[in-house]
Amino acid sequence: QVQLVESGGGLVQAGGSLRVSCAASGRSFSSVAMGWFRQAPGKEREFVAAISAGGFGTLYADSVKGRFTISRDNAKNTMYLQMNNLKPEDTAVYYCAVRRYSGYGGRTREEYDYWGQGTQVTVSS
Repeated sequence: QVQLVESGGGLVQAGGSLRVSCAASGRSFSSVAMGWFRQAPGKEREFVAAISAGGFGTLYADSVKGRFTISRDNAKNTMYLQMNNLKPEDTAVYYCAVRRYSGYGGRTREEYDYWGQGTQVTVSS
């Protein structure tokens, strides 16, 4: 059974940094794309970043470009999101998502087949 577990969320002051992780189990994910989404209270879940199977292709939402970095360690079946220069508007529950077959990830929720339970990131001003 596929399982995705996020960790590393927490409370940080504006301008600070956090790294969230997504540990995947149940199968090998080295051949499929992975991504991060987030959902703030009262808002739709939105795309944050995606990474291709080999880790060489990345996509970012404009709102996080230059501040966030997505990466993966296929040997550990783990994906990361390094978040720097955090802003209060980055406050949300962060979800990892994985595609079932494709090695390339896009920006829409419908492209992803497996989801984690989320980890809370709160940025205080």
